[in-house]
Amino acid sequence: MRKLELTEQALMILEKRYLAKDENGKVIETPEEMFERVAETIAKIDLDYNPKANVEATKNMFYEMMTSLEFLPNSPTLMNAGRPLGQLSACFVIPVEDSLVSIFDGLKYAALIHQSGGGTGFSFSKLRPKGDIVRTTGGIASGPVSFMKVYDAATDTIKQGGVRRGANMGILRIDHPDIFEFATCKDKEGVLSNFNISVAITDKFMEAVLKDEEFELINPRNKEVVRKVRASKLFDLIVEQAWKNGEPGIIFIDEINRKNPTPEVGEIESTNPCGEQPLLPFESCNLGSINLSKMVKRIGEGYEIDWEKLRDTVYKAVHFLDNVIDANFYPLKQIEEMTKANRKIGLGVMGFYDLLILLGIPYNTKEAREIAENIMSFIQKEARSASNKLAEERGVFPNWDKSIYKDLGLKLRNATLTTIAPTGSISIIANCSSGIEPIFALAYKRKISLGEWNEVYPLFKEALIKENIYSDELVERIIEEGTIQNMDEIPEKLKKLFVTALDISPEDHVLMQASFQKYVDNAVSKTVNLRESATREDVRKIYLMAYELKLKGITVYRDKSRSTQVLSIEKERREETGEKEVHSLKPRPRPMITKGATIKIKTGCGNLYVTINEDEFGVCEVFSTLGKAGGCAASQTEAISRLISLALRSGVDVTSIIKQLKGIRCPNPTRTEEGDFILSCSDAIGRALEKYINMKEGKNSKSNSFFLGNLVSPETLEKKDTFSGIPCPECGTPLQVLEGCLTCRVCGYSKCY
Repeated sequence: MRKLELTEQALMILEKRYLAKDENGKVIETPEEMFERVAETIAKIDLDYNPKANVEATKNMFYEMMTSLEFLPNSPTLMNAGRPLGQLSACFVIPVEDSLVSIFDGLKYAALIHQSGGGTGFSFSKLRPKGDIVRTTGGIASGPVSFMKVYDAATDTIKQGGVRRGANMGILRIDHPDIFEFATCKDKEGVLSNFNISVAITDKFMEAVLKDEEFELINPRNKEVVRKVRASKLFDLIVEQAWKNGEPGIIFIDEINRKNPTPEVGEIESTNPCGEQPLLPFESCNLGSINLSKMVKRIGEGYEIDWEKLRDTVYKAVHFLDNVIDANFYPLKQIEEMTKANRKIGLGVMGFYDLLILLGIPYNTKEAREIAENIMSFIQKEARSASNKLAEERGVFPNWDKSIYKDLGLKLRNATLTTIAPTGSISIIANCSSGIEPIFALAYKRKISLGEWNEVYPLFKEALIKENIYSDELVERIIEEGTIQNMDEIPEKLKKLFVTALDISPEDHVLMQASFQKYVDNAVSKTVNLRESATREDVRKIYLMAYELKLKGITVYRDKSRSTQVLSIEKERREETGEKEVHSLKPRPRPMITKGATIKIKTGCGNLYVTINEDEFGVCEVFSTLGKAGGCAASQTEAISRLISLALRSGVDVTSIIKQLKGIRCPNPTRTEEGDFILSCSDAIGRALEKYINMKEGKNSKSNSFFLGNLVSPETLEKKDTFSGIPCPECGTPLQVLEGCLTCRVCGYSKCY
């Protein structure tokens, strides 16, 4: 069998998240054994349909497809196939009806799914609005957002499959009376941190926006109109929130249901956490992605798409994903029944940017969008052909007679076949670009405990060498600049070809998503990345463009917007209340687990031990302890530390705190062993904070041992204006927002999958 060729980064992620471990957490399988475990488990399903099936041949076919890194299934399949948990799907949607029993049943179901490694989507649109009457008790309803907070708190305590936190999608229809509260519910960072939120926008609403008309908000309990609002004002609120911190996203729910393959079975209300998989209540879906960078063949000095190889891979992948449906151990009986009735799969792609570079086609061009359409239409066509072949051998999906395919005379094994899903971890394993996203950086500085070095996007490095201009000095400049577009030493043809996420206009991002969506049965996970200087009007134009192009949803993220929104400003936006704006400064909650370092500093009062910890948004707390307990000095340092922690979690910039503390004198200054003059305990705490920040940013190599897990220097990454500014909670690297989710391209951490 094939010997795997994996990068160091891929091996790290596999060992951390995917490979089987014993009860002590020791890895007990190799990557090759993992892929063999998966291939064997999925191949055995052939026997359910043909007792004479050559399972060994199918196993070898699946193994070769995965170890060649030409196709990889979603993470739960790699993690759980052939192991006791056995839950192989990534996407689930759970119904939430307007009753306390249904609400808490949904919570129980979500806990079971998160425990098994899946992500959940919910529509809270059926819940009666805040303040509405509860007839059974004579009480007052608390509304959808209050119950979302209950779900969020429960999610915090459940760890997906032992390696990942649970992820949720919360959706509310645009005509729900609580839509204003919902749209602003994540104004304060740290609130609903386990949820992505999206507004389900209707055609009726968009028409009212375009005509600047009023729009009715309707109580879902009795279908009565609660009040009318100016549609454009509500739309502007959603735009404002997305501009501020990337949420809420929007889904076009009517467009989704126009493409619902089984309308007689039910109406689609929600999606999975990243929005690419619209599902009926109690449906699940398993996903997989073809690595397009492997679907090429060399022609002379260049490359062209290997269509025969792509066709063969599509057929094998559809076979694989259909088998997963039967190999799966479902967390709920209702999910198993609904999933097997529709047999939805989601075959997508990764490595699209790499493919364009190999073909010599810039991402932000009409030619690139034509390639996207040609590839996706080809995949959709061949996937349907493969599903038709399986239907002849195994039968159509049970709900076929209730589907749109019956009238078309199209016999398929699967109700849906294609999806463009997030590929955060699996694209790192495959050593390719993520999904259909452009890359974020052509070069960056990578740093681990053994040292640091410059990482250069391999195809870009190859191009620089070919032009005879590659040098360490040039790479340093590229890291410093963050873009090559203004560098005279780079040839124009390379500037044109090697565009990064923020070099590309918002319009080109949207047009690329639309090109793929034309031939995707489900939806497309992609982020429209905006520069920090982007305006609210830019976001508005993107949303209108997405509606006109008939996208099923859209996500925008303005660079660093989320990290600047730790300071919360609560606004009551409903004119009917007559309340004034309230500006309040409140600290975000302290997480259960933080990470950081303790720094020892000699002061005139004795040795001071300053512990500095971080959460996912940055430095969040400081503890200070003098070597001798008790006394006035000890109580003062404790009080100072508490106030610093309060300020940090309220969004006060750490550098401002350092400036206030450094230089404060007391009657008993002292000199440290390193020769620094410490003026007071306050001065010492300020210096400790400064030292910690410098260590984090790689400015003090002598002290790097204090800071744990910092694989990439945030100083060099943040200069490229391509990252969120929020550090990865596992390795400290600034997270990227791509495919609709905060993601670390170094260690594979993702908020959503």
